[in-house]
Amino acid sequence: MTQTSNDTAFLGVSQSATGRRWCGLSVETDRQSQLIAQQTGLPNAVARTLARLGVNEQDAVNYLSPSLRELMPDPSKLRDMETAAARIDLAVTKKQRIAIFADYDVDGATSAALLFNWFAALGHVATIYVPDRIDEGYGPNDAAMLELAANHDLIICVDCGTLSHGPIAAVSGTDVIVLDHHLGGETLPDAVAVVNPNRQDETGDLGYLCAAGVVFLTLVAINRIRRGAGAHCPDLMSLLDLAALGTVADVAPLIGFNRALVRQGLKIMAKRERVGLAKLGDIAGLKSAPTSYHLGFMLGPRINAGGRIGKADLGARLLTTTDPHEAEAIADRLHQLNDERREIEAEVQLKAMAQAEERGLDAPLVWAAGEGWHPGVVGIVASRLKESTNRPSVVIGLDGDEGKGSGRSVSGIDLGAAIATCAREGVLIKGGGHKMAAGLSVAREQLDVAMARLSQLLEKQGAGNIGPRDLHLDGVIAPSAITPELIEQLETCGPFGAGAPAPRFALPSVSIAFAKRAGQNHLRLTLADENGGRIDAIAFGAYDSELGALLDDHRGRKFHCAGRLEIDDWGGRRRAKLRLDDAALIT
Repeated sequence: MTQTSNDTAFLGVSQSATGRRWCGLSVETDRQSQLIAQQTGLPNAVARTLARLGVNEQDAVNYLSPSLRELMPDPSKLRDMETAAARIDLAVTKKQRIAIFADYDVDGATSAALLFNWFAALGHVATIYVPDRIDEGYGPNDAAMLELAANHDLIICVDCGTLSHGPIAAVSGTDVIVLDHHLGGETLPDAVAVVNPNRQDETGDLGYLCAAGVVFLTLVAINRIRRGAGAHCPDLMSLLDLAALGTVADVAPLIGFNRALVRQGLKIMAKRERVGLAKLGDIAGLKSAPTSYHLGFMLGPRINAGGRIGKADLGARLLTTTDPHEAEAIADRLHQLNDERREIEAEVQLKAMAQAEERGLDAPLVWAAGEGWHPGVVGIVASRLKESTNRPSVVIGLDGDEGKGSGRSVSGIDLGAAIATCAREGVLIKGGGHKMAAGLSVAREQLDVAMARLSQLLEKQGAGNIGPRDLHLDGVIAPSAITPELIEQLETCGPFGAGAPAPRFALPSVSIAFAKRAGQNHLRLTLADENGGRIDAIAFGAYDSELGALLDDHRGRKFHCAGRLEIDDWGGRRRAKLRLDDAALIT
C-alpha cells in the first residue's frame, strides 16, 4: 500500500491518539523511491528512506557507505583557520602554556577533550577551564580570562567566545583563539583568530557544524602543517568518538561531513578504548554497539548533567581521564546528577506548562518564567514545551532583578536570529545562539516587553501559522516483513538525528495480542495482523498522552500503529521490535 500525497492524511489519520496528523511521502519522493528500488535492488523500505533523505538512484549505493575523506571539507575554507592552526602549532612547538576555555555542555566538553587529548599525544598538558553555569554564566568572563592569561601564553575558547568582545579585550599579553559555531554579530572580538562557520562574513556552507566539528577540522589543519614540516602528527581517527558525541548531543544536522563524522565515530566508540565513555555506557545500561540514539539520549544527558546542576568540568574530565578508577567515579557521579536533574526538570515542567496554557498555546511564542527555576533545566523544559505545542518556546528562571532563559525552536523558524535582534535592540540584556536553540538574559522589569517583541519577530517568520505537529511516515510495512536483517539495512541509511530523522513506518490494521503497563508511563505490546504476523513493541511515555489508555483498553479493536524499527538483543537473541510512537483507532 502506498501513500503518495501529503494533501490527504496518511491512512486517513488526521488526528491520532497523540493529536497528530499522519503524513506520507510526496508523489515525487515516492517516484524517486521506486527508481532507487528498481536500479539498486534495495528493499522498498530502504529505498523509501533514502528518497525521503533526498538521495537519488545514482548516489544511493555510495550514500550507504559515507567516506570521511571524500566528505571532509577543506579546513582552509573557513576564515581565520590557517591563522588559528599556525598559532596553535607554534604554541605546541615552543612548549607554550595553553588553556582551553570551554562551554559547560556536551559540545563544549567534547571540544575541550579533542584539543586536550591531541595535545597529550604530543606530550603537552593543557589546562581546561569550564565556567560555572550559575556563578559565571555562559562564555568567557573578565575574571576567568584574566586569571588564565596570568599563567598561559595562549587561550583557546571552544563552543563560546564569538560574542565575548569585553572579556577577550580585557586580556593583554596572551593570545586568544575562538573555535565556535554560534551566530556571530556584526563585529568580531579582538582575537588572533575567530574560526566560526556562522560568522556573518562566512558563506554558511558549513554552518551545520557544531563546535566539536570545527575543532576537529582545526586539528586536521594543524596536522597538515606538522606533516609538511616533518613533525609528529597525532592520530585523528582515534578522536572521532568525541567529535561524534558532540555533534549528536548538540543536535547538529546529520548531513554532509557531520554524517560521515558520526558514522565513523560510532565505530571508534564501539571499540570502548576511551575509558570514560566505556564506564559511562556501562552505568547507563548501554549493552549493544552505540548508535546516534544512545549518544543523544543516554550518554549526552549524563555528561550534560555536570554542567547543568553539578560541577561544570565533570564532563570534560570524564572524556580526558585515562584512569579507570577516576573514570568510574566521575561516571557514577554524572549518573546521579542526571537522576537529580530529572526530578528538578519534572517539577519545573509542570509549572511551566500550566503557565504557558494560561497564556495560550497557539501564540507565535510559548513562554514561561518562574522564580528560582534552575538555570540548568530551563533549556530542557523549553524543549518539552516546543515538542508539546509545535511552537518556539522559551523558559526563564528569575533570580533577583534578572532572568536567565533558554529557547528551542521548530523547523523553519530562526529563534537565534530573533533573540539576537532583541539583544541588539536592548530589550534583552544579552542573547544569541543558533536557529534551533538559543540563550538569553533579561531584566525582570523588561520581561513582558521582551517576550512580546520576541513573539512579534517570530510571528513575522510565520511561527503563528504553524498547524498541529505532523508525524511523517516513510510508508507501511507488515509485521511479518520486519526482520533484524531489514533493520540493519535501514541503519545503513543513517546515522539518524537532527536533519535526518530516523525512518518511521505504519503497521496498518493490526490488533493487540498483548498489552501490559511497564513502569509508571510505558506500555509493552504485541501487535498482530490478519496473516499471522506478530511483532513486540514498546511505547515509552504512553500514558503521558491518550495513547496509553487507548491501547491498554483495546477490546480486540483494530488500530493503525506507527513507530521506529529496532533490534532487541536482550538475552543474546536478536529480534525485531517496534518503538511505538503513535496509533489511531480504526472506526
